[in-house]
Amino acid sequence: MKPIEEYVVSIPDFPEPGIIFRDVTSVLQDAEGLALAIDLMQEKLKGVEFDLIAGPESRGFIFGVPIAYNLHKPFIPIRKKGKLPRETASIQYELEYGTAELEIHKDAIRPGQRVVIIDDLIATGGTNEAIVKLIEGLGGKVVKTVFLMELAGLKGREKLAGYNVESVIVYPGK
Repeated sequence: MKPIEEYVVSIPDFPEPGIIFRDVTSVLQDAEGLALAIDLMQEKLKGVEFDLIAGPESRGFIFGVPIAYNLHKPFIPIRKKGKLPRETASIQYELEYGTAELEIHKDAIRPGQRVVIIDDLIATGGTNEAIVKLIEGLGGKVVKTVFLMELAGLKGREKLAGYNVESVIVYPGK
């Protein structure tokens, strides 16, 4: 089996000159790549005591649900505003241009529960920082965040200082 990095297609100058876009869909469309990505992310949870996995739509679902299934843990979806049917807690956060809002069901996490966050990518860290605040607002404790890819040049990890953050693949640039 080839290394996970070889499943990621890198597209230069997308969406603008000087940017290298790391395409996660190239991992998903290859059965071996998808299995390897899930296995490597799940490996990062060895020895971690936790109660449930949370992940943002949509790629947090793609990687978080199979890991939750494999480890027999609940999966908590974090969604864009207006997509969850029951009472929610929400948080608004800054994007590069404008703002976004995420929601979680208020009854999804009980105080004191230990939560792992799973997502495909950490770039600036803004989305993950918002997710941490949502979980902590419900009384949960974030014990680890796991990403398939990290764009280290965007310094997203700095927004998560004090948290256990691991990435399977770390790219030095943006």
